[in-house]
Amino acid sequence: MIQLNDLHFSINKDVKQQMYIIHKVITNQLNQKRQGSANTKTRSEVKGGGKKPWKQKGTGRARAGSSRSPLWRGGGVIFGPKSKVYKSKTNKKERILANRILIYNKIHNIQIIDNLTTNLDQPKTKFILDKLNEYNIKINKNKKILIILENNDKNLYLSIRNIKNIELINVHNINVLSLIKAETIILTNNTLKIINQIYND
Repeated sequence: MIQLNDLHFSINKDVKQQMYIIHKVITNQLNQKRQGSANTKTRSEVKGGGKKPWKQKGTGRARAGSSRSPLWRGGGVIFGPKSKVYKSKTNKKERILANRILIYNKIHNIQIIDNLTTNLDQPKTKFILDKLNEYNIKINKNKKILIILENNDKNLYLSIRNIKNIELINVHNINVLSLIKAETIILTNNTLKIINQIYND
């Protein structure tokens, strides 16, 4: 297991401050994933309906001013969803701080496997499973495993993409959502050095 001394950065131990910054960053990340494209037309946006369906009095029927009334089939929608842009701002320093807090707090869930891609000349899922078993890392449908590499590796990606609950990301793409979900975090020595460089005070 990785030791605290291997990560050369510290954090503010104020729990309320930690929760605030993590909540702010993860809210922003989730907002960026939202499409906000749901849209319905109001009575003024539905084509047609300009002519009064029948005269105001004398027919015995209820008054009607337009066939595009929300009460009519084919009419507009009352209080329906409209297109919306979900925006929230976080600074780069806030994102770095949130990642640093989570990495520090999950220190006991981090495992160093330096030879993960050694001898992986072609995609092979069994090779990766055997390598994880060597380090007593079990695949559990209820627990997420996050692998962080210093460089993108196509063979590794193809080897694990059909294994449930394993996520592979680049060290420069570390994000709060992936860290929170991860029960086990797998690093290499090179990845650890880069993390120290990026998140060092």
